[in-house]
Amino acid sequence: MSRYQQRPPLEGLRREIARARKEKSDGQKSGSFVRETYRLSRGAAREKAREWFSAWPKAAYWTEVESWRALPGEGDEIEFTMRRLPTAD
Repeated sequence: MSRYQQRPPLEGLRREIARARKEKSDGQKSGSFVRETYRLSRGAAREKAREWFSAWPKAAYWTEVESWRALPGEGDEIEFTMRRLPTAD
């Protein structure tokens, strides 16, 4: 094999994979979001969202309602997921 056909060194990729696996096993969540899913009546769902925005302001934590849906046949019940950053760094 000539030098032009050799595979590139993969040591950097190996180190990054090992680091990510170690963080995962240590329970660290670098840069990932905190998510919670709820199933509440429409009024309670609004109140829960307000609590999140009050406790973790959108500007600092990127807090948002990630998804929501009205559950069929469940009256006014809503299933929704709230998302935010773990810290405001």
